[in-house]
Amino acid sequence: MKIKTKLNAGVGLLFLMIIVLSVLSGWYINQLKKDTNNILVANYNTLQYSRNMLLALEEIHSNSSAFTMFERHLDKQKKNVTEPGEKEATENIATHFLLLKERSNNPELLSSIRKDIAELMQLNMIAIEHKSSVAESTAKSAIMAISVTGMLCFIIAFILMVNLPSNIANPIQILTGSIKQIADQNYKERVHFESKSEFGELAMSFNIMAEKLQEYSESKLDKIIRGKRRIETLIDNMHDPVIGIDEGKKVLFVNDAALKVTGLKKEFIVGKQIQDVAVTNDLVRKLIKEPTQPDTSVRNEEAMKIYADGKESYFEKEIIDINVIPTGEKESQFIGQVIMLRNITPFKELDLSKTNFLGTVSHEFKTPIASIQMGLQLLENKQVGSLNDEQGDLIAGIKQDSDRLLKITGELLNMTQLESGSIELHKRATEIKSIIDYAVNANRSAATEKLIQIRVQIQEGLSTVYADTEKTSWVLNNLLSNAIRYSHENSEIEVDVLNDVDKVWFLVRDHGRGIEEQFIDKVFDRYFRIPGTAKGGTGLGLSISKQFVEAMGGKLTVKSNFGSGSEFIFYMEKYQN
Repeated sequence: MKIKTKLNAGVGLLFLMIIVLSVLSGWYINQLKKDTNNILVANYNTLQYSRNMLLALEEIHSNSSAFTMFERHLDKQKKNVTEPGEKEATENIATHFLLLKERSNNPELLSSIRKDIAELMQLNMIAIEHKSSVAESTAKSAIMAISVTGMLCFIIAFILMVNLPSNIANPIQILTGSIKQIADQNYKERVHFESKSEFGELAMSFNIMAEKLQEYSESKLDKIIRGKRRIETLIDNMHDPVIGIDEGKKVLFVNDAALKVTGLKKEFIVGKQIQDVAVTNDLVRKLIKEPTQPDTSVRNEEAMKIYADGKESYFEKEIIDINVIPTGEKESQFIGQVIMLRNITPFKELDLSKTNFLGTVSHEFKTPIASIQMGLQLLENKQVGSLNDEQGDLIAGIKQDSDRLLKITGELLNMTQLESGSIELHKRATEIKSIIDYAVNANRSAATEKLIQIRVQIQEGLSTVYADTEKTSWVLNNLLSNAIRYSHENSEIEVDVLNDVDKVWFLVRDHGRGIEEQFIDKVFDRYFRIPGTAKGGTGLGLSISKQFVEAMGGKLTVKSNFGSGSEFIFYMEKYQN
């Protein structure tokens, strides 16, 4: 028999017995109620009326209202006739009462009425005794029937209590022991239930599972599972946070380091859609903020600042797409991504130390360089004394080197300001012409030496720009200096200033060798110099220029066709009166 059928039968039988016991008890209680009501309602009222009539008889000679009282109770008695002989006794009382009303002083009539009332009371007393015996008999029958039924219910419930739990618990206990054997990798364990209940089906399914597990353990799949566990253990023990998601953005795994930095529990993230997790977690939302496409790897250029290990730490995010080639196919298939956070805090700390060192050294260099340049000015002064040609050439070389060293020192100082975040901006309305004149004059001698013409064109109606004068001039000066450095002799450089809705565009265009396509995206990287160029420079100018422009709310870009020159473009906010 099925377990469900057993449970339904047992519970149903108990329910049926409860109903039978309840109906039987209710029926007997109702019978007792009827018997007691007959006594109370009919016989008791007759006795009460008879008593009142006797009292009225005693007051006939002393109370004028006694006849009225007697007649009222007599009328009530006529309506309450219920027992055999009670009607005749009531009629005798009524007949004698009529005669008494005519002959009130007749003692024989009074005696007859008392006898009639006594007979009426005797009839009802006998009826009460009879009904009491009937009620007592009903009560005994009720007690017997309810006791027998209750005993039967108790016996059946006891039998169910003894047998039903054991029928369910014993197979579960046997199955639990077998499951523990399977957990201990004893795949030869089997369960044998001969019954045709659900436990029999469960035993059959369990044995099939154990048989398949035994086959798997003896096959290569066991090695694969062990390898998977090794990888999971390796990921869990990595110091860098790692999160794995499938192609549907469901989280497959997350290591302890990732749980620590996100502040989440494993059960709240594994198996969930990473977008749903991101709704309640700012860090996860930041990790998936940038959309990624299959067959690409995305790495954030800016380090993420996260509070970890009791301090502010820096992490570099990398999203690696996982692609596999299915068996028998040639094209790879995207199956998920791995989000990694590399802890670069030690490198950041070293970089900060480097920045502080460069800032200190560069600042200390400016004083001796200024002394050298002052000495050179004194040597060039003819009032101090004249120099021969060899001395003049030596002084010129020293001056060029000191200028170059001063420029490098200035670039290093600017770079340290940008890295440390201590750059100060003083944006205000600035004359565009003064910015361009400063850059052109600073590079006029270098342009004249290479016979390069600098053509400046400012769109009509433009006069001011909202920017930091010193840093905008520095940027334009650097772009113009680079254009001269990489232009051919006897060529032209164009400086255009264009008007936009709310922006002012600056364009510096040369006609030199240009930049190869593979280097376009790297020219703004720090210390980068295009391979094969023999020109001097530190590789910092364009990087600093880009950061200066962005700090002022603008953007610096480059366009170039290799062999025909380059065009550097940046914009600033237009000054609003």
